[in-house]
Parts: sequence; structure tokens; C-alpha cells
Amino acid sequence: MPLYTNSRWIVNEKGKRVKLACVNWPSHLETLLAEGLNKSPVDEISKKIVATGFNCVRFTWPVALATNESLQSTTAENWFNGLGLDVSIAGIKIHNADFLSLTLIQAYQAVVSNLGDNNVMVILDNHISKPGWCCAKDDGNGFFGDEFFDPELWLKGLTKMATLFKDTKNVVGMSLRNELRGNNQNVSVWHRYMQEGAETVHSANPKVLVILSGISFDNDLGFLRGKPVNITFTKKLVFEVHRYGVSIGSGWQDGNPNDVCGNFMNTLMSNAGFLMKQGYPLFLSEFGGDQRGTNVNDNRFLNCMFSVVADLDLDWGLWTFQGSYYMREGEVDMEEMYGVLNRDWSEVRNESYMVRVNSIQFPHQGPGLFHDQMAPYNIIYHPSTGFCVQNNSSMDQLSLGLCEESTAWMYNTTQKTIMMSGADSCLQAVEMGTPVQLGGDCSNFTTSMWEMISDSKLHLSSNLTNGDTVCMDIDNGVVIASPCRCLKEDTKCDPSSQWFKIIESRRESRLE
Repeated sequence: MPLYTNSRWIVNEKGKRVKLACVNWPSHLETLLAEGLNKSPVDEISKKIVATGFNCVRFTWPVALATNESLQSTTAENWFNGLGLDVSIAGIKIHNADFLSLTLIQAYQAVVSNLGDNNVMVILDNHISKPGWCCAKDDGNGFFGDEFFDPELWLKGLTKMATLFKDTKNVVGMSLRNELRGNNQNVSVWHRYMQEGAETVHSANPKVLVILSGISFDNDLGFLRGKPVNITFTKKLVFEVHRYGVSIGSGWQDGNPNDVCGNFMNTLMSNAGFLMKQGYPLFLSEFGGDQRGTNVNDNRFLNCMFSVVADLDLDWGLWTFQGSYYMREGEVDMEEMYGVLNRDWSEVRNESYMVRVNSIQFPHQGPGLFHDQMAPYNIIYHPSTGFCVQNNSSMDQLSLGLCEESTAWMYNTTQKTIMMSGADSCLQAVEMGTPVQLGGDCSNFTTSMWEMISDSKLHLSSNLTNGDTVCMDIDNGVVIASPCRCLKEDTKCDPSSQWFKIIESRRESRLE
């Protein structure tokens, strides 16, 4: 630490890429205290964050916490008493008794400090102005000048937090505002205040990354094409974007998954991804979904989203870590179905979901990850499971396994062949419904060709010797050739077993 930017990458002072694999941990609701201190000791929570593979926390705060002196001097116990949260107080007394006598701002600092003790980076995220659940268009917190969103008070809050954590080494970034939105959003006003906010934070703490969000619930940064940000400092500016299944309503459930995913990727690049080509890091600071697996809209979105994150090798922040809230929107001990942990914070909610999360936590590209002479190779990623295609020589077949242990493949974009690195043989579909084989004649481009088809470009398609078209598929963990499914129109079809993404990697440890 501290961190810098180098083109689209976030790097340390030696110039080596540091990939942000973050999880959100809220402290912006009415309770003004990091969630879960009534369920588990803070040090255990921090250690669970590390154990589940995250290296960073996007830690939320409201403007009121930083600017309201009365709030700052109120102890956590008195504040919770005022909210009638006796049960939460009892839980905090069991697990984190010391926090009850701390003021609310001291409690916030204590959590950041404990994360630092566990080598977890922190991004301070100004989530909202008036404490509460976020976000709605008409909640008064959406855009500069709204009922509860005083720009001058916001700037004062940014200064306070930047100064307060100036010498806190694990605080590596500050996100200026979460999900700007509402009827009053205006691009000119965005430029005025976000640029002023960026300069304010950098002036108070030049060590931190300055992270700017877009409009329309942080779905849109496209307006920067015509008018880029104008700031005085360099190597510290990052842009953030959010995506959820509900970002397009029920579109994932109502449409053909390939069509929707293809359109989703195009829109993401148009509204935000272009910034990477302009030389800025793009931080997907919120994405996630219902981990119960019963929400079709979320399931289809996540299958596409994991492929996008892996392919672009994005820095990201999962929503969210908490299994429950002290109180959310008036409901006490409300369960969070998007949460990594279960309701009582004792264990991971969904192990298979976390396999997918773990698969995108390590970097594939960026400065300092490989020797200059090392050529890129490919992995074949299966987003619905988070596993990658491996050559299982002991079983003489291709199967899925941990991406950290993936076979290195070479995808020839001209000839469309997939060859195992260091070998002279290609993947070939031999017969419908049977395993894809490694050993096909690479010179026979007809039977060894694999093209990325459908609007999603996630189907790997080939032809059999009899002319039939097949797609790579998974059957009980084995890679087989099957009839291609769900390519167009059908809205009820699930193509997830046939979705693969060929990803470029230069990760040296993959070849060891």
C-alpha cells in the first residue's frame, strides 16, 4: 500500500497488479453499526472474509455519521436502545461487548482496524446521506440537491472520512457516492460535484484511490464518452459500475438467455466498459443474486455475469457478506438472501455459489503477474459452476475442476482449434452424446473447429463427421458433445450447461 492505477489496472507501488476481490459489508442503515456484531465476534467475521477468499471490503457509511456531531458522540448501546433493539444489544454483549461503549464513529473505526489486523483492504463507500436502506428513486438521497442530499454537507463528510483514515494503511480507496439516481439526476451537475468531490478527497488523503460512480443507479457512465472527467491528479482515478438481474426488471426471465446475455454484454461495454479502453480501471463494486437458487431471473443473470467478470478480469465487489440485518426497513433480524453467510452468521449459505465466487478472485492479466517472455494461454471457463475444463489423463476424458488447477489451452482464433498447451492434439467432437476427446487431428479443421456461437458467444460449437452440429456440454462433470440448445427465441430453455467462456490468461502459477 498505497495503490495506484496503471491504465486499466490497479497496482501496488512496485507496479504489480492488485486485483480487488471485495465483498460489501454495510454500516449505513439506521443502526449505524457494521452488521452482524450481534451474531459473531468482529475478529471472527474478518477471518471469515479472508477464509472465503476476499481480500477487500467495501465498507458503507452515511453522510450523517461523518457530519452529525450528536450522532458521533452517541454510544452504540444508547443508539440501539433508542431504536428498541434490545435483542441486538444482548447479542452484541455476548460477542462484542466492547463495542457498546464506543461512539458510533469509534465503532466504525474499530471495524476498519480489525479488518486491517487481518490484512483486508477497505474501500470506504459513501452509500447514502440519511441513514437507511438504499435505494429508491424518491428516497431523497438519490442526487445532489435532493431532500437529504446536501452537496456541501456531502463534501464535508468526504473530507472528514478522508482525514480520519489518512494514516490507516488498509484503507486503499474511497467511493464518493453510491447509486446516483432519480428525477433530478443531471450530467452537468454530476461533473460539477463529482469532480469537486474527487479533488476534495485527494487533497485530504492523496494515498487513496478515488472511485467515481455513474447515474441511473450506477448503471450508466456512458455520458463520459463526450465529456471526460477533468481532475488535477493522476494515477488514482477509478470508475465503478453496478449490475443486478433486476437492473432490467424481469428481462432475464422473460427473454431468451442467449439474446439477453448478448445484449447485456454490449450494453455494459457501451455504458461503462469503454472506460477500460480509455485507460481507467473499472470496478464492478456491486453485483449478486438470491443464493437460494429459486429465482430464475437472478440465476440467468449470474450465469452471464460470472462469464463477463472472468473474461474482462474485472475488479469487483460482491453484494453482500451479511446473513442478516439488525433491522432493515422496520423488520428486525431480517435475513439477507444475497448474503455469503447464513442467517446466524455461522457458515457459508451456499457452497456451490461460493465456488463460482472463488473462481473469479484471482487475476489472469495485468502488470507483474508473469515473465515478459511468457506467452498467453487460455482456460475454458464454465460460468454456471465456476469450474474450468481439465484434461483428466487418468480417466482419458475432459472434466470440470478447479480453475486454479486448469489445463492450459491454446485457442487458435483463425483456425478455431483448441489445442492443449505443449501437446500436438486438438479437442474433437466424435459422436453425439459422447465425451469430447483430446487427440483429434489438428490438421482436420472441419472436425476440430470450435466456434463461439449464439448472441451470448458462450456456446462452443463443432461439427461431427456426419455433418451434425453439436455444442460442448456437461454431463455429470464430464465434457460431452450434445445438440445445441436455446440458441434463439425460446424463453423457457436453460442453456447454462452449454455455456463456456474461453479466457486469456497469463497467470504464471497456472503452468507450474
